[in-house]
Amino acid sequence: MTESYLLAIDQGTTNTKVIIVNSLGQDVAQASRPVNITFPKPAWVEQDALQIWQSVRAALDDCLTKAKVPIAAIGISNQRESVLLWERSTGKPLGPVISWQCRRSAEFCAGLEQKGLADFLHKRTGLTIDPLFSASKARWLLDHSQEGQKRAEAGELCIGTVDSWLLYKLTGHKAHKTDVTNASRTQLFNLESQSWDDDLLSIFGIPKVALPEVLPSSSHFGETVALGELAAGLPIAGMIGDSHGALFGQAGFERGSVKATYGTGSSLMTPTEKLISSDHGLSSTIAWGQKTGVTYALEGNISSTGAAVAWLVDLLGLESPKALTELAQTVESSEGVSFVPAFVGLGAPYWKDKARGTISGLTRGSSRAHMARAGLESIVFQIRDVFDLMAQEAQSELNQLMADGGASSSDFLMQLQADVLGVPVLRNRSEHLSALGAAYLAGLELGLYGGLEAIAALPRELDRFEPKLSESSRKAAYDGWQAAIRRTLFEA
Repeated sequence: MTESYLLAIDQGTTNTKVIIVNSLGQDVAQASRPVNITFPKPAWVEQDALQIWQSVRAALDDCLTKAKVPIAAIGISNQRESVLLWERSTGKPLGPVISWQCRRSAEFCAGLEQKGLADFLHKRTGLTIDPLFSASKARWLLDHSQEGQKRAEAGELCIGTVDSWLLYKLTGHKAHKTDVTNASRTQLFNLESQSWDDDLLSIFGIPKVALPEVLPSSSHFGETVALGELAAGLPIAGMIGDSHGALFGQAGFERGSVKATYGTGSSLMTPTEKLISSDHGLSSTIAWGQKTGVTYALEGNISSTGAAVAWLVDLLGLESPKALTELAQTVESSEGVSFVPAFVGLGAPYWKDKARGTISGLTRGSSRAHMARAGLESIVFQIRDVFDLMAQEAQSELNQLMADGGASSSDFLMQLQADVLGVPVLRNRSEHLSALGAAYLAGLELGLYGGLEAIAALPRELDRFEPKLSESSRKAAYDGWQAAIRRTLFEA
């Protein structure tokens, strides 16, 4: 029997990865390219759509050159919430890709709050009013494009998240589609009806004709045109937001599964048996969609984790995150120093847009090493904030955490995480869980897998970190973090 190979594109905030795997999910080839991020104003974050596309093209050619194998199907995972506007006929972007991190639409969101729309929007979308989500960013793009609203209403423009932009380019400007997971993060999508919601579109002033068609995550989205090493006619059969893709790649299909993806920011997600509306700072979302229906989830989004490490690396004059970790390991604790990296506000479970970063607990004896350790501790404490609430809201016993993403490669960080949570941390050795999830979804559409059980049975290499900290020490450390959070919220 001829082996089947799947290609997946993972377009992230700081880089684009392309992988080729066999039907067991084992690596055959991989390639990556960096992507630029710009900060034109305080709390504004944006990227160049064409530069993102060129990074995809280059990584595709590199990966396909390394592995001359027949590709059965393509999957796409992507940075979520980031949004752009382009001309339907030419594919010309009209403005930047406004990043999920960007806060430029904060004033618009505050206006929605003042109109008393928070409860309504939360009930329909599962999301808190916040500039993180795509709708307010799309509104900004339309307002700042010449005749943007008029042209969008006429069907001349496309509004989409990064997945739909890549699909549009890969299909030679033929397909403008997205999947249910990306749609569920726009604040324009009704979680119950699983469709664009006319009331929500009216609130944000977004023309439905400009939005992509929404399909299950495992679907036939279109076919490729010939692009460099990429052959024409390949089915694009899986699309999913990166955080959702990581949960799928981890085979976190059962109730009680929870994963944390450690990236620029971090996301915790757990599948639920039904749609659960959280009143305490978590988002209700769609974990993934199949033709048989959707699986819902609870999610907590943390704005700055890897971003905090990058900032500290620069501040302390270090060469790399690895050097920061090595410096942090030279001290036994942070000696009371706390760092709350609220660079763009605080996400889950606090959702305080106006919060800003704080460093507290400094003494004359505080050193660069204490700062470095406090930075790493800020990641694991933020994860615990969400983990504890998620167990409560999902009414599930979360007795371990599945970890993935770039920062999870640090044994020191993973041990800190286990110590702070008081439960084992299971790290998947794959460096590209989001892409793997997209590949599995494409394989499902092609019939390569009989179902989720077949994917769950695939081989996985895991590292296990057991908690070593005493309960009293764990409590004291977390109490110190919560005190730092209270100071930050007070100043906000």
